[in-house]
Amino acid sequence: MPKPFQIDFVSDVVCPWCVIGLRELETALARLTDVVEPAITLQPFELNPDMPRAGENMAEHFERKLGRKMDETSSVRDVLRTRAAGLGFTMAVGGDSRVYNSFDAHRLLHWAETEGRQIALKHALFEAYFTRNVNIADADVLVATAESVGLNGAEAREILASGRYADAVRQAEQAWMRSGVNSVPAIVINRKYLISGGQTAQVFEDSLRRIAAEIA
Repeated sequence: MPKPFQIDFVSDVVCPWCVIGLRELETALARLTDVVEPAITLQPFELNPDMPRAGENMAEHFERKLGRKMDETSSVRDVLRTRAAGLGFTMAVGGDSRVYNSFDAHRLLHWAETEGRQIALKHALFEAYFTRNVNIADADVLVATAESVGLNGAEAREILASGRYADAVRQAEQAWMRSGVNSVPAIVINRKYLISGGQTAQVFEDSLRRIAAEIA
């Protein structure tokens, strides 16, 4: 009998390793239908909470935040592109790309959970940001992305204009930080077990099997 698992996937829309982690986790779960009955909730985390809506050039962002030029991280970016491609995802960001504020995207994701479209919206936002390099802080982009996964565009626009869910997102972010999450992706099972980072599907599968056995 599969074990019910509450899986909190703490992540940011502008985190490349979160793209990898979510896709690898989904691959692992597809192998574990006889072991795990998952209920996944995407939880908010902002890597750049002070980022202006207009964003910042990615190369300048790397140098300002990390003290490193973007070409110094080329090997990591190559790994990310290769991993993503192997999972059917195109990671097309480069030095001319921009880093954007993700808070409004998190507000829409909070709403999308109530509509049963949260994971679909997350994948669509990842594709918008990392593959198409569009501004995921722009209301028109966010509304179009919401509509692309079957959400109501008029309601999405009203949420963005009104500030709805802002307090809920901030409270969730603060709660996860208080619990010790300071990097993403962080995958929390049943609010007890933590798996960190963009692991491979095999690592996720092995970890989830061990947790299921321990619960049993």
